[in-house]
Amino acid sequence: MSSYRIWFILLLLARTQVNAKVFGNFAEVQHVNYDFIVVGGGTGGNVIANRLTENPKFNVLVLEAGPSNADVLSSQVPWLAPTIWNSAYDWNFTTVPQAALGDRSVAFPRGHILGGTSSTNFMMYTRGSSDQYDDWAKITKDPGWSWNNLKKYFDKNERWVAPADNHNTTGQFDPSVHDSNGINFVSLAGFPTPIDGRVINATHQLGGQFKFNLDYSSGNPLGIGSQFIQRPNLHVLVNSQVGRLLQTSGGKVPGFKTVEFRQRTGGPVQRVSASKEVIVSAGSIGSPQVLLNSGIGPAEHLRSVGVQSIVNLPDVGSNFVDHCAVALPWLVNSNATFERINEPQISTELLHQWTVNHTGPFVDTLTSQLGFFHINNASSQHPAVGSLTPHYEFIISNGLIIPNPLVPATGHFFSITTALLSPASKGSIRLRSNDPYDPPLIDPAYLTNNVDKNIMRVAIRAAMEFVTAPAWSEYILAPSGGMENITDDTSLDAFIIANTGTFFHPTSSNRMTYKGAKNGVVDPDGKVKHVDGVRVVDASIFAPRTAEVVPEWSDEI
Repeated sequence: MSSYRIWFILLLLARTQVNAKVFGNFAEVQHVNYDFIVVGGGTGGNVIANRLTENPKFNVLVLEAGPSNADVLSSQVPWLAPTIWNSAYDWNFTTVPQAALGDRSVAFPRGHILGGTSSTNFMMYTRGSSDQYDDWAKITKDPGWSWNNLKKYFDKNERWVAPADNHNTTGQFDPSVHDSNGINFVSLAGFPTPIDGRVINATHQLGGQFKFNLDYSSGNPLGIGSQFIQRPNLHVLVNSQVGRLLQTSGGKVPGFKTVEFRQRTGGPVQRVSASKEVIVSAGSIGSPQVLLNSGIGPAEHLRSVGVQSIVNLPDVGSNFVDHCAVALPWLVNSNATFERINEPQISTELLHQWTVNHTGPFVDTLTSQLGFFHINNASSQHPAVGSLTPHYEFIISNGLIIPNPLVPATGHFFSITTALLSPASKGSIRLRSNDPYDPPLIDPAYLTNNVDKNIMRVAIRAAMEFVTAPAWSEYILAPSGGMENITDDTSLDAFIIANTGTFFHPTSSNRMTYKGAKNGVVDPDGKVKHVDGVRVVDASIFAPRTAEVVPEWSDEI
């Protein structure tokens, strides 16, 4: 197992903190000679910076585009995560118009803050299916990426702790799947919701695809279930947006060990160099953008926007995928829902409770239960691999989690958000211009492959079936938010087109392939192909299976 994979698997799992010295002015650190420069202070960048500086001989600089997350309360309280969107702590991206969504552009929240999107998301901890990791091992011809070889690093990362309310968790998780000696704190939900029992009862009443799964971190997620040492050799420079890497050596394999960045909009461009490597960890949007701006990418595209092509690497920014989702609201016969929690007076009281003793509803995120589902007769064109990799997901919530103008203003709700996993639709990240600080063109190509449209249909119909369980009788009153108008395939399709959005999990825009492969962006060790001194460490290197395009929207799955 290479040290690269050890670092990488730790970053996959959840929110990461860094307790290094944080600076706001380059003048404070420009006298230091750095061995490694990490582009991006998100989950990936912080983990690899921490691991590198375990060696006291290495000096490491992390360049983070956003501000520090210190004292940003909304990045610390799980319940407040959505309040960060469309703020100074969000990149405030939108996609290009989506052809399969009626040419709508979709809001695309990404964290513009130390911690990256891990400082702005919902902190739900899942590992994925063992089949998916084993497939990565096959694609990369590197057994180190297999589930069995990575399992010990999941354990190395995880510190399982009691939930915030210290309730008895017997029978709520599988202790054999978890470890309590790592650095990343993980727990069950710390405050009960009124629907918890109904969800579990429904799994037992319906069975089948809705079967109860005690612990979906086991490598089989199918069913429904429920700090770093401060080091003097680790520096973090915030408010420092990287534009591009500069070529520092020529030859057959050019090197790129100088980083160009600015500390404010319109501010002077500054440069800093690494003696060993530049590690790009700017995420599935930012990492391909940095490479493209550096002249590393498809030569034709680079020339079209006026960027000099130095390394023709066609797959940079291609194969981009994201989990798209549709929120399904139902009116309920209860006022003990998220809508009650969000009432201003109640919300103020609960925030005070969290501030005083870290208890109450604000310790929770938007769900206590997730469901993962594999379609046994799925089209062979779909890239979900093996029998354990899910095609779609349920996010089950005690209220409305995505605003919907069609619901009653005074209603109380139950919702299931259906998310498409392992999408067959492939999009791209492209440059808007030759200005390295221009926002990129983000195209997830949602539902452009008809296999994905079919699976989203199946997912929504499954959610409708789930709420027919006796556990929901006299609780769920009626569908809402436009669902009440779904009467046939045509109206279901219209609902999907009008309501599909992102579930914030973009990947694969710098996908890895085996060493020596003619396609792909990085080798299994994260090194950028045909380039010296540059590595990518984030979810952009995920290696999804490709899928054939299915020409018609069909009921055949």
